[in-house]
Amino acid sequence: MKQKKLLKKLAFTEQDFEDIKDAVCEQEKNTSGEIALAIAPESSSYAFWELLTALFASLVVIGCLIPFTNQISSFIDLISWPERTWVLPTFYVSTGVAAAAILYLLYNISAVKRRFIPSAAKRTAVNNRALRYFVQSGVYKTRGQTGILIFVSYFEREIRILADVGINSKVSQDLWNIVADEMTDELTRGNVKEALLGAINRCGTLLAQNFPVESPNENQLPDGLVILDREAWV
Repeated sequence: MKQKKLLKKLAFTEQDFEDIKDAVCEQEKNTSGEIALAIAPESSSYAFWELLTALFASLVVIGCLIPFTNQISSFIDLISWPERTWVLPTFYVSTGVAAAAILYLLYNISAVKRRFIPSAAKRTAVNNRALRYFVQSGVYKTRGQTGILIFVSYFEREIRILADVGINSKVSQDLWNIVADEMTDELTRGNVKEALLGAINRCGTLLAQNFPVESPNENQLPDGLVILDREAWV
């Protein structure tokens, strides 16, 4: 899934982006912590799983055809010269390739693709992508190490809330996981904006309780929602 396709699915208006930005600004008025938000179309290309499933499908199709070899041979004899022994193997290979190609094309449908990829593979991909963006965006280097990242991977329908070490010294990760679970419930219902606004408010409250505002309250990270493009997979 690419950035343009994600934007179309989200159907966010300019006002939606402004509302999210305003919510972050409002919460950061009461804390020295910093809140960053990002949505990725997907956290991996999952090319390995696409190829593996397509290969498995081709083998299954060929395996299902083998018991009907005599019938297939009789049909081939009707449409070609019997001495052309290469026709039958070519038929099996072509059928297997066609089955693999059809399934590979079906992977362009997110609902189909999502069913074939193991949950563990999706969780690992989201974890890795969230950590990379945590570093790339500079959340890890705020003053006092009080940055927090709210990361949504849209294809996987998964959320990660990553807090820097300064926050983790006072706030248990379990609390952030609860916020992420609440976001997931909203996300699965298609309420992406509501999920983000709810998380911003919950995170802001927790940060204000543990990291009250300091003077000067410098804004160290962008306040708006960042829509990530599909990165070059490595």
